[in-house]
Amino acid sequence: MKLCRFGQPGAEKPGLIDAQGRIRDLSAHVADISPAELSPEGLARLAALPVDDLPVVEGDPRYGVPFSGTRQFVAIGLNYADHAAESNLPIPDEPVVFNKWISCLQGPNDPVTIPKDSLKTDWEVELGIVVGTAANNVSEADALRHVAGFVVVNDVSERHWQTERGPTWDKGKGFPTFGPVGPWLVTSDEVGDPQALSMWLSVNGKRVQDGSTSTMIFGVAAIVAYVSKLMTLLPGDIITTGTPPGVGLGQKPEPWYLKAGDVVELGIEKLGQQRQDFVAWTGTAA
Repeated sequence: MKLCRFGQPGAEKPGLIDAQGRIRDLSAHVADISPAELSPEGLARLAALPVDDLPVVEGDPRYGVPFSGTRQFVAIGLNYADHAAESNLPIPDEPVVFNKWISCLQGPNDPVTIPKDSLKTDWEVELGIVVGTAANNVSEADALRHVAGFVVVNDVSERHWQTERGPTWDKGKGFPTFGPVGPWLVTSDEVGDPQALSMWLSVNGKRVQDGSTSTMIFGVAAIVAYVSKLMTLLPGDIITTGTPPGVGLGQKPEPWYLKAGDVVELGIEKLGQQRQDFVAWTGTAA
């Protein structure tokens, strides 16, 4: 099952993607795709609806973040050995954990604002895990039972703030608009093995990232179990799981960073695609 939210920011409606790729309006059945809908019971209720009886949404509406109610946006760094190498950093013995502020969340195709005085705005295609039931100190064997599904995430990053302005990575990860998520949430049963998904990203039509979740250092179950030892994961929370090589920081013969006017497109097998126009900071709120 593919769940989405569509419409203008702040006024999104709940939807479901049918077998033909059309949005079906769920408004008559649920007010939103909230944490309650991400529970096993909530997903079962939505899956039982007769899809052909749901209204088809006409036109080409904007996609928002596919669900509401995210309280924690956790990220894993250096989770692909070849990306660690291009970053000139050692392969970690344990997951590298940092945060993206939830205020950076936005729809998958909304413009991304390059921060004021940014020097090194970069891209990262990543598999996002969406929590369906609360998890605290869960085992790796039980971890996937707490996952509602998966999403595409662009972990947009400002490298100067991330690595050159003190030791806290978070500072370069949560600028407004730095968290495109979607276009939809695909439930775990439809995704199947999350460690067998191809992923890619292009900048201005040039393919720069080609990878697979099969090469993660720490897999999805290991990540959920590990992070649940550090905090209580809550329904609607997102864990974004790291990126394969090909980020701007690692480009040869020299790094290549984003500027206003650039277009980034990215996608993950079974999870859909995103497209973002990168725009200059204007001094107004995003």
